[in-house]
Amino acid sequence: MRVLVELTLAKIPHLVKTVNLIESQVLSIENKHFPCYRLVVSGKLKSRAELQLIRAEAKRQGRSVVFTNGCFDLLHRGHVHMLRAAKACGDILIVALNSDRSVKALKGPSRPVLAESDRAELIAAMEMVNYVVLFDEPDPYSLIAALNPDVLVKGGDWSAGKIIGADVVEQNGGRVVVVPYLKGFSTSELIERIRS
Repeated sequence: MRVLVELTLAKIPHLVKTVNLIESQVLSIENKHFPCYRLVVSGKLKSRAELQLIRAEAKRQGRSVVFTNGCFDLLHRGHVHMLRAAKACGDILIVALNSDRSVKALKGPSRPVLAESDRAELIAAMEMVNYVVLFDEPDPYSLIAALNPDVLVKGGDWSAGKIIGADVVEQNGGRVVVVPYLKGFSTSELIERIRS
């Protein structure tokens, strides 16, 4: 679909002139003409086994791996804030995403709002995210143990003592980072505002 942008110059008395400024095409985000976007963000979706190989190669190259997790049910500013801070902690950011079954077990039968395929696509489309992995368990403990990241990051709504997998990461010489909570931005609060 072509879009023609026009500008009307009416500041000159008795003269109205239309100038064609830009003729452009409306394109989908995943397009080869925009090199800043990956052609297929689903290429960021990896299995546990694939991530173990990626982790091993990163370690060999001296690159640090950062791990965070969550439901990311309705993507909002608080998530973006946390993901940016997580990426700033290392070279490669892996985001573990609760599967639909896992979210339902944690949050109840009315959740998730968005299906895991939609949530994975949204998170993978974020420029700071290198890889996304889905997990079915209620928590990512076994995934953290399998990947042994250099940095484990959680949002400020978690106290340092309650962060799942912190023990594994710290025992292996890694560190745990708590990103300060961005007040007023949570999925639960957002859902409540929509309902009211």
